[in-house]
Parts: sequence; C-alpha cells; structure tokens
Amino acid sequence: MLRICESLVLVGFGCGVGSCEGVRREMMRLILIATALAALAHAQQPFLTDDADTAPLRHFHVEFISEYDSLQRTAYPTIRQSTTRAQVTYGLLEKLEIGFDVPLLAIYNANGSGSPNAFGLGDFDLQLKYRLREENEHARLPAVTVGLYIELPTGKTQNQLGSGKADYWLNGILQKKLSPRVTYRLNSGILFSGNTLTGAIGIRSARGRVFTGASSVTYQLSPKLLIGGEVAGAFTQQFDLGKAQLQTLFGGKYAITKLVGLDLAITGGKFEGSPRVGAAFGISFDF
Repeated sequence: MLRICESLVLVGFGCGVGSCEGVRREMMRLILIATALAALAHAQQPFLTDDADTAPLRHFHVEFISEYDSLQRTAYPTIRQSTTRAQVTYGLLEKLEIGFDVPLLAIYNANGSGSPNAFGLGDFDLQLKYRLREENEHARLPAVTVGLYIELPTGKTQNQLGSGKADYWLNGILQKKLSPRVTYRLNSGILFSGNTLTGAIGIRSARGRVFTGASSVTYQLSPKLLIGGEVAGAFTQQFDLGKAQLQTLFGGKYAITKLVGLDLAITGGKFEGSPRVGAAFGISFDF
C-alpha cells in the first residue's frame, strides 16, 4: 500500500476491551504530539506524508526509492526487509493526477527458523489525486487535496510478498506555507477495506476500518536542499495494540537539477506494524 499506505504518515494505536478508555487517551496524546512535532519535504519521497500538489498537466513524475529495515521482535521469524519501490504519476488534467506504484521486496528470516527468505514483486497500487483548493499566500486557508488508492493483491501471500487482500483507501491532505521556507502538511485517511501491509511491514489484519493520519513541516535550508521529518501511524477500529503503526522519519531532498532530485531518510518506530529502524535512498525525475 502506498505508504504513500507507504504515502501518509500515520498516527495512532488501539486498546483492549478492559482498558479502552486509558489507551484511547494515550492515543489522543500521541496524535497531538505527532501533529505538533512532525516535519516534512515538498514532495512525498522520501517521506510518507503526502503533499497537496499534483503532477503538472501532461507531465510525468517518476520516483525510485530503496529502503532497508530492521523489524520489530514481534515480527519473528522475519527480522529484516528490503523494499525497492517504483512510482509513476501523470498529470491527466489541470488538477487531476493518476498513477501507479509497485514494490520489489526482499524478506529475510532468522537462520534456523525453518522459514525461507523471499524475493519478488509485492502488491500493485493504483492511485488518483485531485486538488480541491489551491493555496493563496494572502489567505489563511490551506490547500486541500483528496487521494483515492486501490491496491490489488498481486503479490504471493505464501512468502509475505502480498497481503492477500484488495485495499481501498481515501486520504485527505491539507497543506499550508507558514513562511517562505516552512510548509506544514496534515494527512487524515480511512482504509475502508484491506490492510496497510507491504511485505512484513504494516497492520497484518484488521476487522473493519483502519484509520491513518500524519502531520509534517518542511524547511528549505538552501535553494537546492530541503530537510524535514515526520511522525506517522495507523490504528484499527478495534483499538488493538497488536495491530498498530507508529513511526518517525527524518530526511531530506537535494535537487541535482530542476528536474532531478536525490532523497535520503532514516526511520524508526514501535508496535508490530512499524520498522524498528531503517534507512532509505531514492531518486526522482520530472519530465
């Protein structure tokens, strides 16, 4: 799933029947912390938080990114995962972007666990993004965009390359410039059906809906270098602590030319659905 499933950044976790209220209060505290502290870059990559921009009319935007993660102990016997993702988007109309992405996964299991390593393509993702409102620098209201993402269960489920479920996810995006160098973004979404799983990372199963959210801020350090960070998470309708994601990411984008950029990030998180620690490197093109 685009996180961009792998494009939001997500905030939250859940609770059991006996302690639901306490966990909900803690969850809301984490959401407020995430909203206050997160930071991010102008384009999605290498971040998970989506932006309100769309590809220019009749132009392509292409991204390649490779991420290597050490997983939570609860993911045993799976201990590490490498994800290489290719994403292509196209400006079909002035405010409408369409696209797709597909991950190439390598999943590493512990020696002696009896589970073989796996390598192959994951689930294929289709996406559509529409700008409802442009940002006006003289107005207080932010830019508003909505995104619809559909993930097809094309990856093999026997070795964790695929989730085995079709995913339908609606995401809302707000974006506002706080100063000439600083931009704030907020994502909030609902996964109506399916899960956020990409390989061994994400919420493995959920009954009902999955709620996603992210908040970010970016800083343009120089004309060519932009840096930022984010807090991201997801939680299920049942507030199950074992079915949650919560992670932070810090990274940056360096513009080699106006059309080519390099991306670098480090990430870390808690709960079963997040990587324990990881690093990512990518490149993006506009044409």
